[in-house]
Amino acid sequence: MQVNLSPRQQQVLGATVRHYIATAKPVGSEALLEDFNPRVSAATIRNAMGYLEKSGLLYQPHTSAGRVPSDSGYRIYVDQIVTPSDALARKVDQMLTEQLNPEERSFEALLRGASQILSTLSGYITLVTMPQTSTAHLRHLQLVQIDAGRIMLIVVLDSYETQSVIVDLPTQPDGEKPDGEKLDRELQILSNFLSEQLRGRSLGEIAMLDQQQLGQEFDHYTALLKQSLTELNRRVQMSFSTQILISGVAEVLRRQPEFAELQQIQTIMQLLESEQDQLWSLIFESAEPETGKRVMVRIGAENPLEPIRTCALVSATYQRGTIPVGSVGMLGPTRMAYENAIALVEATADYLSEALS
Repeated sequence: MQVNLSPRQQQVLGATVRHYIATAKPVGSEALLEDFNPRVSAATIRNAMGYLEKSGLLYQPHTSAGRVPSDSGYRIYVDQIVTPSDALARKVDQMLTEQLNPEERSFEALLRGASQILSTLSGYITLVTMPQTSTAHLRHLQLVQIDAGRIMLIVVLDSYETQSVIVDLPTQPDGEKPDGEKLDRELQILSNFLSEQLRGRSLGEIAMLDQQQLGQEFDHYTALLKQSLTELNRRVQMSFSTQILISGVAEVLRRQPEFAELQQIQTIMQLLESEQDQLWSLIFESAEPETGKRVMVRIGAENPLEPIRTCALVSATYQRGTIPVGSVGMLGPTRMAYENAIALVEATADYLSEALS
């Protein structure tokens, strides 16, 4: 939206938004006087608010009430006025560093911890997606005999997610059961060999492995491995491709009056619990590179999903190297403290990117 505002009008819009965020009550010109130089009169402020209302950036919910920012007003505020809080970014980075240890936790546990810290600090619902396994690569592979005729294939991805699948061994030509001790030794040798040969490759790539590539000495295991890895890749994609870790529902109900209406929160909860695939594609979308901003901010009607068209959604992707693999999102009312939300989301995405590296 293109609206040309003078420095004074920008100042009045910023002050109005901040007052409304703090109080959740319509803002009158008198309430803004303390934000300005004493030489600025209430009349000057009223004139600026009048222009902002005619431009569609503010509106009066009732004839005798003060003004409230519109979605367009919040958009101008986010794009032209707001400055993300460096102090809060440093605080969340310190909390994440002190309370979470990537060396001692699985990456999923790290994501859950980060999500809880974010929701506590912000008072909003946090949405953190699991890393995309289609871009995850093998860190370690292990084959383990669990009983006669069955083995378990365990893989550890570079996101520190551990996945496993149980498969039946091929029937021996002579019908005899394999020697358990000999099989354990072969599986250990094969595990070491495969981990060395396949480390750093994606599951999809490994599932298409070539028999010749692994050497003839393990040829009789190749069909079994192809079957196991293909099934494992299918399961992993289904279970984690759209999984979202959610925190802060209790916080937003307690701290945000906009979520007090039962029907609204019910529709949001249905979206969070049953329609994550729709939400996932929304929060995983990256900001436009040409804007120079990493954080995507959707305000009110800019959200295509009906249950959250009265909400604001702030999100940023975390990366493995230069490839986005997951996202951090924050959902709250349009009356959101954007300077805090943007800082929190971006700092957390940076922390998770560093943890993945």
